[in-house]
Amino acid sequence: MGMMQEFKAFAIKGNVMDLAVGVIIGAAFGKIVDSVVGDLIMPLVGAIFGKFDFSSLFLALGTPPAGTGTTLDALKKAGVPVFAYGNFITVAVNFAILAFIIFMMVKQVNRLKKSEPAAPAPATPEDVILLREIRDSLKKP
Repeated sequence: MGMMQEFKAFAIKGNVMDLAVGVIIGAAFGKIVDSVVGDLIMPLVGAIFGKFDFSSLFLALGTPPAGTGTTLDALKKAGVPVFAYGNFITVAVNFAILAFIIFMMVKQVNRLKKSEPAAPAPATPEDVILLREIRDSLKKP
């Protein structure tokens, strides 16, 4: 029963719960970023480069069987090894956007922390004041 109590104490600590919430929100946020990149940014980039679709960029590393289509999905279904660098480009763009958004969020939080007024210094206790006066009077010749 001792191990169960230790596990319970570990699991209900604030840090563990905060981490769990962060992971769940991070996963949902990742889906949002994937949608922003896949549905908004990449089509714009594709339009700028002439209807260019990064997800269709690949290099077949083997010979496809006869009658196999030339799309990425068709080659993968046929078992042909493919070097899908277009997907990597999309994931790299996702990461760059996510990193930038997190950077901006941390920057704003730090700005809010700095703008909070500092708490006033507590009043010096009377005995400390008296001790300082005694020290100063002993220093005088």
